[in-house]
Amino acid sequence: MTHEPTTDQVPSEADAIAEGMRSQGSSLGEVMESANTDESGSETSFARWLVETALLVLLAFALAQGIKAFIVQPFVIPTGSMRPTIMEEDRVLAEKISYRFIRDPQVGDIVVFDDPMSQHPQLIKRVIATAGQTVDIRDDVVYIDGEPLDEPYVHGKPTVQGTVPLPVTVPEGQVWLMGDNRPNSGDSRFFGPRPVSTVRGRAFWTYWPPTRFGALR
Repeated sequence: MTHEPTTDQVPSEADAIAEGMRSQGSSLGEVMESANTDESGSETSFARWLVETALLVLLAFALAQGIKAFIVQPFVIPTGSMRPTIMEEDRVLAEKISYRFIRDPQVGDIVVFDDPMSQHPQLIKRVIATAGQTVDIRDDVVYIDGEPLDEPYVHGKPTVQGTVPLPVTVPEGQVWLMGDNRPNSGDSRFFGPRPVSTVRGRAFWTYWPPTRFGALR
């Protein structure tokens, strides 16, 4: 006696094909899901890198602005009024800590200050006298409180009187400023003493050009 196989016992060809298609569809779905996950992760990493980079740039900019405002700032010298100590187009550094926290400008300091004539953003000169001292010029020599001022930095150049009548006693909170290149310097001889509040910093170093790299005296 022969027995015919039942449907439950032997899968049909159609069932086998359907099962194969289901298996392939499942594998394809897993591959696509994996690809989507990788792509999403890549986009997330790039976005995070972009945000971090932007924050670092902003932090560096804020730090640079803070250093310029409160610690040290570079300046380009616009004129030859400080020759030969400082030449035109020299780059110098001016520190701001001393006058802000430690002391007032002193005689001999080289300072950067706001141009009272508004021809340049800032000028650079040497402090010749401070509050309470009396400035005079006699026979092309500067006198402070009746005594001739030793000025090796002018290299023998004469100091002629300007348009401001002398002698002058420097008021409280102000300084008398003059360039080392006396024959070619618009300074306190022409615009008088300047408020300490207009002084931006003490120039202490030439950093450009390399041939002039070094401390200012």
